[in-house]
Amino acid sequence: MKENDAPFVGVLYPGLILTKNGPKILEYNARFGDPETQTYMRLLDTDILDIFDACIDGKLEKTEIKWKQNTYACNIVLASGGYPENYEKGKEINIEKKNDDSVIIFHAGTTIKNDKLITNGGRVLGVSATGDTLKKALQKAYKAIENISFGGMQYRKDIGKSALISPN
Repeated sequence: MKENDAPFVGVLYPGLILTKNGPKILEYNARFGDPETQTYMRLLDTDILDIFDACIDGKLEKTEIKWKQNTYACNIVLASGGYPENYEKGKEINIEKKNDDSVIIFHAGTTIKNDKLITNGGRVLGVSATGDTLKKALQKAYKAIENISFGGMQYRKDIGKSALISPN
């Protein structure tokens, strides 16, 4: 692209899977990924617009990117029944009021019908939480999930588990 006077400027990330033989690349994306970005943005201390401007101006290497110190974040995706294959839509979503500012619920596959929040995709919500340890962030996210419901709701219950037991 650079040789054609159209250099790439933006986000590039690989989709990885860990296998017995080490990490393998599944795909490359020239965009942010939802669950990953929802976690990163909770930890980023530098204004993202400053980073974007630096990319556009070709000055990213001169930009100091700061991350929040002593803060951990997680994101747990609440998915529709049948996801990732043939998933269900049209289920009413109930979210009880939360009082914890360290928890944010990101909408992905939702819509409004008749003044009700309804599922409209495979990945429905991302429940993100921060804490001063990963364990606390995970506990907050899973506690928040207890206050969310919709027909067929499914989510992984092992998010962060390997990081909590890993010596590294």
